[in-house]
Amino acid sequence: MLGYLTEKMQGLYSKLAGQKKLTEENIADAISEVRMALLEADVNYSVTKTLVKRVKEKALGDEVLKSVSPGQQFIKVVHDELVALMGGAEPELELSGNPAVIMMCGLQGSGKTTHVAKLAKYLKKKGKCKNPLLIACDLQRPAAIEQLETLGIQIGVSVFALKGENDPLKVAKLGMMHANVHQHDLVIVDTAGRLHIDEEMMLQLEKVKEIINPSEILFVANATTGQDAVNVAAEFNKRVGITGSILTMLDGNTRGGAAISIREVTGKPLKFEGIGEKVDDIQIFNPVSMADRILGMGDTINLVKMAEEHMNEGDAKKMEQKLRTASFTYEDYLSQIQMVKKMGSIKGLLGMLPGMGSAMQSMDFDEKEFFKVEAVIQSMTPAERMEKEELSVSRRKRIAKGSGTTIEDINKLVKSFKKAKQFFKNMPNMKQLEKMMGGSLWR
Repeated sequence: MLGYLTEKMQGLYSKLAGQKKLTEENIADAISEVRMALLEADVNYSVTKTLVKRVKEKALGDEVLKSVSPGQQFIKVVHDELVALMGGAEPELELSGNPAVIMMCGLQGSGKTTHVAKLAKYLKKKGKCKNPLLIACDLQRPAAIEQLETLGIQIGVSVFALKGENDPLKVAKLGMMHANVHQHDLVIVDTAGRLHIDEEMMLQLEKVKEIINPSEILFVANATTGQDAVNVAAEFNKRVGITGSILTMLDGNTRGGAAISIREVTGKPLKFEGIGEKVDDIQIFNPVSMADRILGMGDTINLVKMAEEHMNEGDAKKMEQKLRTASFTYEDYLSQIQMVKKMGSIKGLLGMLPGMGSAMQSMDFDEKEFFKVEAVIQSMTPAERMEKEELSVSRRKRIAKGSGTTIEDINKLVKSFKKAKQFFKNMPNMKQLEKMMGGSLWR
């Protein structure tokens, strides 16, 4: 995700790297690059104008610290202003009421119904609710009810639906009565969408809102549609008063414009982001994390959150230190593969590390080879796993035979592993950049 914008921002850092100090001239050149990168990433024009103005004022007013380069100083300014533009801190959900009610809205194809289930599972997992209920008020799209019921079974959450009913207002009213009778502490209502905004849909949403009285109205937007998603969000906000947004498809081919623009345009925070197709693939939107990703600094905020769910604090600190010093071994590699099986994608995990997003594009690594890699490392001796023994040709033949793979497979793994370690050893100015970001690179 965000590949184009990240590439442009990293190129900007490289251009400023050779400068001895920030001047009006090189700041003007850098500002021009930032403006072009943002516009080409489909960031709203007025948002781009605001951001560029703030960056220029801050960069011209800042003294360059002796401990960092002008390039680092400028990137720090861009980072801070991106964070401010996207809201500063992680937003919180307002879950007041008994039951608390969340209304989900958006156009067809945005992933709205799927994210109704994702959000329910997330909130239940985090202890925000014990007995949620999903109400199927999308009576427009064929199979929407069946989809929600299937998802409800998958996540172990009840679904209220009236098959054959054509009045979503009746479904909403009876659904709320059902929630009260059965003591559900959270209700999430899936509403109808269209392929475009129309008056009928908006009137229906307004009436459903009156019936269910939600504490949160979340607009679900497909991030790959860029500026169109922002414009639609603004229209929904005008009509039904959204309290926040969820950006979906952020794991796909998105240019980043919606993520940067949507809060500034609607005045309402981005609250969650969808990062995959599985029901667990949702996370709180963090402005610092997004700014880190845009600037090619990885996503260590969410990486740590994910790791904390599967690793104890001691293991996490050990792994962090090994990544810092590029001292991780095949044994660590095996442990991470086994952990990532539970977390999702190892390629996605590695891509969350600073600088690895672009590096992963050239690394010879195929996610489908997980089980093969695991078998190869398990066929190594303890000394080989800890890199105390060189993997000679004879050893590689033995490992290949023991794991049911080929010499080419072993060579491929060794090559990828060495490339990853070399990357961390050669990572430029990471300590200096981390110091500038107040430790933000390794939270």
